[in-house]
Amino acid sequence: MTNIPPSAESRTRRILVVGYGVASYLVFLVSFCYAIVFVGGIIVARTVDHGIDGASLPVAFLVNTLLLGLFAVQHSVMARPAFKRWWTRVVPPVIERSTYVLLASLVLLLMYWQWRTMPGVIWAVDQPAIRVVLWALFAAGWATVLAATFMIDHFELFGLRQVFVAWRGAARRETGFRATLLYRLVRHPLMLGFLVAFWATPIMTAGHLLFAVATTGYILIAIQLEERDLIAELGEHYRAYRSDVPMLVPGLRPRRSCPVSGATSEGFSTAPHG
Repeated sequence: MTNIPPSAESRTRRILVVGYGVASYLVFLVSFCYAIVFVGGIIVARTVDHGIDGASLPVAFLVNTLLLGLFAVQHSVMARPAFKRWWTRVVPPVIERSTYVLLASLVLLLMYWQWRTMPGVIWAVDQPAIRVVLWALFAAGWATVLAATFMIDHFELFGLRQVFVAWRGAARRETGFRATLLYRLVRHPLMLGFLVAFWATPIMTAGHLLFAVATTGYILIAIQLEERDLIAELGEHYRAYRSDVPMLVPGLRPRRSCPVSGATSEGFSTAPHG
């Protein structure tokens, strides 16, 4: 069968779709890289410890809480299957993931920009050896986050695979249910990496504490929502996986051989679901 060359309009549409996906991914990269220095309080002037000065503690607490809440609402609502079914009537399904990634990244950039300084030190570690350990844990947390995205499908997770599949005019390939590497130790290694990175600091300011507490609460709630969606989608396969593999703490439950092979919760929760 002879392939019919795409029309000029079709080629233009594909170029725009790929350009949009790549641009969204680049915005994500900026927001992700800035997140590391923002939480670590290093290199840049505006961090979780030192944002916009001059606000009273109650005002700073309110503004920062609203910024964190905005991210939580956007990140969770847009990840729900019911919202996606409605949303893809508004935006083409091929750029749905890229749009989600773009909006989440823009909300993060807004938070970095508008974060208020909350003075006060909760703890400060002066022992050099312990400081080294805490910085090592901080780095390991972020490394775990990044590694976990590649253990599933990094490029699908952030919308690139979808737009390039559309560029080629190919059908989307389903990855199926699998549990690889870190996903055999915990169901949510990506979230575990975030928790370690957010709490491992030699100097815990009031602003950092608010950020760590709020994001920890959000992660624990979001995991429950994610797993509810995964059970609805995957049924007994995910129930069996959940009964064999602990949620966040390796070795917390007795391990049994996992009846399914190879991405896990983020493979289905973070990529398709958010």
